[in-house]
Amino acid sequence: MSTARALDVAKSTVLLFAAAIVQVSIFSGIGLLGGSPDVLLVTLVCVALFRGSINGALAGFAAGLVVDTANLGTLGMTSLLLTLLGYWIGRYGETTGRDRLHAPFVSIAIATALYALGTLALHFLLGEPAPAKRVLVEGLFPAILLNLVLTVPIYALVRRAVRSEPARLERAQDVRLLG
Repeated sequence: MSTARALDVAKSTVLLFAAAIVQVSIFSGIGLLGGSPDVLLVTLVCVALFRGSINGALAGFAAGLVVDTANLGTLGMTSLLLTLLGYWIGRYGETTGRDRLHAPFVSIAIATALYALGTLALHFLLGEPAPAKRVLVEGLFPAILLNLVLTVPIYALVRRAVRSEPARLERAQDVRLLG
């Protein structure tokens, strides 16, 4: 691994760790307009867009593990959801133009909705109470709105901290026909 790439990984790790701590300590208790902003989810989506699917999945797992241990909740729930979201948003960033204006906003809106649905599904599968009406009807749209507001400053921060271009895959050279 090159030094620049290692530095990029270290920067994204520090960003996600700080976002996880801020989410657990400050933003988990804030309720605005019936929803709650999720700084960690927005930061993870921005990192996954820039760094790709594998780095997004690894970052999602590590950040989710920090949140799970800090909350003393069911270990692995947040890790599983953030791993899946990090992977799929990273794939979206790899396959489309991540520099397009709409890419982070579409990613944040979809990731917020999928995170809420995944949380409800996992609580249901574990036999825990899952307040579907409160999460889907009353809290989903305000949460999406709050996360979209957070997208602009967090995306700019992640863009400055992490290289704007992920490690490039080796591309095939142009083929010259002989003869």
